[in-house]
Amino acid sequence: MGFEAAPNIALVKYWGMRDDRLVLPNNSSLSMTVSRLRTRTWVRFDPSLPADRFWLNDRPATAGPLQGAVDFLTVVREEADLSWFAEVRSRNNFPTASGLASSASGFAALAGAASIAAGLRLTPRELSRLARRGSGSASRSIFGGFVEWQAGHRTDGQDCYARPLFPPDHWPELRDVVVIIADAPEKHVRSSRAMQDTVRTSPAYAERIRTVPKRLAALRSALRTRAADRFLELVMEECDDFRRVCETTVPSLDYLTPASRGVLAAVLDLNRAAGHPIAGYTHDAGAHVHVFTFRPYVSKVRGRLRRIAGVADTRVLAPGPAARELRRRGG
Repeated sequence: MGFEAAPNIALVKYWGMRDDRLVLPNNSSLSMTVSRLRTRTWVRFDPSLPADRFWLNDRPATAGPLQGAVDFLTVVREEADLSWFAEVRSRNNFPTASGLASSASGFAALAGAASIAAGLRLTPRELSRLARRGSGSASRSIFGGFVEWQAGHRTDGQDCYARPLFPPDHWPELRDVVVIIADAPEKHVRSSRAMQDTVRTSPAYAERIRTVPKRLAALRSALRTRAADRFLELVMEECDDFRRVCETTVPSLDYLTPASRGVLAAVLDLNRAAGHPIAGYTHDAGAHVHVFTFRPYVSKVRGRLRRIAGVADTRVLAPGPAARELRRRGG
C-alpha cells in the first residue's frame, strides 16, 4: 500500500521530550505543511521475508535510517497484532537529512502506508499519534495547511497529537522561499538525541520553555487575522530563540553554514530597506533556510537571496495539502 506526505516547517519548534519512547514533547508546536515537496512510501508485509527491508531513494538503507524504520514497523506490528516483516520503498523529491524535514514527511508517509498494509484503518488523529512514534514532527505532516501539535499531559500520550488550525488556502498570498545551501552537511547526530543534550546542558532552555506558550498563542492569533508584519516578526523571534538554545548546548549544536547566516542577514537588510518586515527567516536542525514572504515580494526576496555565495537554489512553496493514500504504485 502507498501513502504520500509533505514536509512541514515549524513556525514554533518543539525541542526536548518528556518521554523518549512515546515521543512526548516538552512543548506544543505550530507548523505549516508545504506544497511541492513530498515523500512517497510503499509498504507490503510478507510472511516469507526474513527481516524488514527498506529502500530509501532507490538505495538500501543502513544504520540509523534502517533502524528507525524497523523500530517504527515494530510499533505498527504491535498495534495490528502482526508478526510478518515488511518491505518498504520510500522516495523523497528533495534533499534528505539536511534540515528540510524529511523525517516528518518520511514517517508520516510510512505511518500511512504501513498502517493500511497491516490492516489498520485509522482516523487522522490516530494516524497523527502513530506517526509521532517515528518522528515527533511527523504528527503534523498528516494534516495540510497550518497545524498545531498539542504536547498533552497524559503519560500514555493519548492526548498528544496534531490538529489542523487553518486550511492551505487560509492565506493565499503567503509564500515560503526555501533556500537550498550548497554542500549542506547531513546531520550526524539525530535530532532526538541532540534535543535531549539541549535539555540537559543549555542554560537558555528553561526560559525558552517558559516563553514558548505565549509565543505560540501570539503566532496563532497572527495567522488567524493574517497580520503580516506580526507574523514575520514572531517567526524570526522564535527561530532566534531556537538557535540560541542549540548553540548554547554542550557540545554546541551549530547547524548553519556561512551561506545560511548570509541568508539571515540578507532578510534583515531587506526589512530595514523596506521600513517594515517583508520577509521572515526560520530554519530547523539543518543548513537550509525557509524565508517567509508574500506574493508581491517574492521576486525581490528571491533575487536577493540567489546572489549570496553558497546558495545553490531557491524553491517557492505555498501552504500544502494533507497526507493521502496512493491508490496505485506511482500514484
